Parts: sequence; structure tokens; C-alpha cells
Amino acid sequence: MAMTRSANPALRSKAFEEVFGTATGSDVMTLDGTVNKTGLLLLILITGATLTWSNPQASGGWMMLGAIGGFITAMVTVFKMDLSRYTAPLYALFEGLFIGGISALFEMQYPGIVTQAVLLTFGTAAAMLFVYKAGWIKVTQKFRIGVMAATGGIFIAYFLSFIMGFFGVHMNFIFGGGMFGIVFNLVVIGVAAMNLILDFDFIEEAAANNAPKYMEWYGAFGLMVTLVWLYIEFLRLLASLQRR
Repeated sequence: MAMTRSANPALRSKAFEEVFGTATGSDVMTLDGTVNKTGLLLLILITGATLTWSNPQASGGWMMLGAIGGFITAMVTVFKMDLSRYTAPLYALFEGLFIGGISALFEMQYPGIVTQAVLLTFGTAAAMLFVYKAGWIKVTQKFRIGVMAATGGIFIAYFLSFIMGFFGVHMNFIFGGGMFGIVFNLVVIGVAAMNLILDFDFIEEAAANNAPKYMEWYGAFGLMVTLVWLYIEFLRLLASLQRR
């Protein structure tokens, strides 16, 4: 049986197909194992976040290290998934350093925003898991392609905005606090939530098809990528709403 696809680049169809059916006995990936490792990565992320949360203005270097280190370890994990047992915890630590500082800066401007964003992130994740397990959203090939296309379009917009920023051109109509920007932000949150559905489906199928044990780390890493993305988008949305 061919593996299904996820829009999350960390959960690549080809990557899982290469290890399909290669594990036996205690070396087989399980759903419980993936859940446990996701929880561990969250704890590592929170630990990293506490280092930059208390004084973000004096932690700029740590935040930069977190952003760069998170990107590098994410790329290594995607292309060397057998190293995920080592790189996934490093990714969580780096992302924690970055998110802790960013969250503190938002909190200084908009008190209470971080708690709201955290609750919305985990509430959305729980809702998507319930919807997935209840079968209310069917993960068909058309659904996957649609989410993949939407995700790709969003990251192209982000990349273009990043490049244009070097030339003094800012896409404020998308990333500002105007109505269009808020609507765009809501669309991005919706797409990120749909990525969670694909991630759940992808991990469940991988576990059912005897992927090796280290893929639990890889699957947990993929979920972390989506959760971090979702959290940052909720921060942006709440900040935009408060500015209005």
C-alpha cells in the first residue's frame, strides 16, 4: 500500500515510503510512542522558551541563534530522518529560544496575548484531532492536493515578502493590521489547521505500515513544525485584532 502525502514538508511521502515495512518487533513505530515523543519535544521547547522569556531585549543573540538553529536542524531532519532522534530535540530547543523571546515582546505590547495564543493553538489541535478521529473530514487525494497547494502559496507569499523587505518594499496590505491582513491571517490559520489533519493521517498510516522506531521522533518533529507555525499565526492575528 502506498503511503499518503502530507503538505508538511517534514512529513514527506517519499521519505516514509523508503522505510515502509522495514521494521519488526519492538523496533516498529507506534502511535503511543509518537505521542510521547511529541510531549517530550513540547517540554524541551518550553524549557528553551523560559531562557528568553524573562528578558527578551537582552536575549536578541539567543533568539537569533534559535531562529537560525531551528531552520538548520529542521532541514537536516527533513533530509536525514534517521537522525531525528537527535535533531528533533535540538529543533525544539532552538524554536523554544526563538518563540520565548518573540512571545515576551508580544506580551509586553499586548498583555495576556500569549496565554490566548497558547490556548487557541492547543484548542485547535485538539479540535482537529477530534474531527479527524470522528471521520468528519475525509483525507482524500483531492483534499491533500488542495492543502498542499494552499500551503505552498502561503510560503511563497512569505518568501517574497522577506526578499522584498531587503529592498524597502513591505507588503503591509497582507501582513499589516488592516482588514485584508486579518482575513489573510485567518486563511493561513485555517490552512495550518488542515495541515494538522494531514499530519495525523500521515503518522497513523506510517505506524500501521511498520515504519522503524526512530520515525516516532520524525513524526513528532513534523507535528511540532505545524504547531509552532499555528502558534505564531495566532499571535499575529491577536495582535492585529488588538491594534484595531
